Amino acid sequence: MSEFDLIKRYFTRDTPGALLGVGDDAALLQPSADRVLAVSSDMLVCGTHFYADADPYLLGHKTLAVNLSDLAAMGAVPRWATLAIAMPGADEVWLEKFSAGFFALAGAHGVELVGGDTTRGPLNLCVTIFGEVQAAQALRRGGAQADDEIWVSGEPGNAALALAHLQGRVVLPGDDFSVCAPALYQPQPRVALGLALLGLASSAIDVSDGLLGDLGHILAASGVGAAVEYAAIPVSDTLRRYPQLEKQCVLSGGDDYELCFTVPASRHDAVLRISKQLGLPLTRIGRIVAGHGCCIYDAAGNPINPESGGYDHFR
Repeated sequence: MSEFDLIKRYFTRDTPGALLGVGDDAALLQPSADRVLAVSSDMLVCGTHFYADADPYLLGHKTLAVNLSDLAAMGAVPRWATLAIAMPGADEVWLEKFSAGFFALAGAHGVELVGGDTTRGPLNLCVTIFGEVQAAQALRRGGAQADDEIWVSGEPGNAALALAHLQGRVVLPGDDFSVCAPALYQPQPRVALGLALLGLASSAIDVSDGLLGDLGHILAASGVGAAVEYAAIPVSDTLRRYPQLEKQCVLSGGDDYELCFTVPASRHDAVLRISKQLGLPLTRIGRIVAGHGCCIYDAAGNPINPESGGYDHFR
């Protein structure tokens, strides 16, 4: 199979929302009136982000999901994506399943694949995604203010526990792994939450490198500090059964793709209404304070010193 046959068979779909999609030297895209483009790229590398035997359908899902999560954190509506793939060879069974997983999630969020590249090499997947949002409304990292509440969606830490099992750092019985595995293999980008937070949240970020590290990006961009109540952070019953790993998974494990955001305290009830409307747990875990850095406290008010911050590829 040639490169061009591969692209035509597995990665060419109709793109009615683009002026020009797959098949030319570049796509032509026109954002809606009074909207600007929100653009993000993420790369998944075999051996770093996933194992070689990863289920290709789930990998197709995750390859797009991690990018959709970035748009969710900006409150942007997803529109288009490009996909660049390096692979050792044209494995048709793998490509069929991978593209099915990718396009299933793309269809659920109205994303059109408008271009990309394929080449021979070690397995490497890179998506650039394009969304649109009103410039003045876009959620950013730099708007948190003292006395804002800090919230998080979902239950951080499950993906990190599943990864710890795969790495041999803990042995999970089958039932426990089956509870955690979806968070690692098939994260659900919180696009609807990001849109619901427009005009409400003062800052937001997606939790990809660990709750503590990603909250730290909000604090640095906003020039503020934080007081986090560890006991308030939602932790799954499964993860609580592994206390030796719990705090590390929750605070710095990463791969959660939940949203961490700040909201003025006066809008507390509005967040609870969003939680109910979306059927998504949203939990207040602390508050923004004047100063710098993040202090984490246990239920008795004593400070907790985490073992590490967020994930860093070069540390």
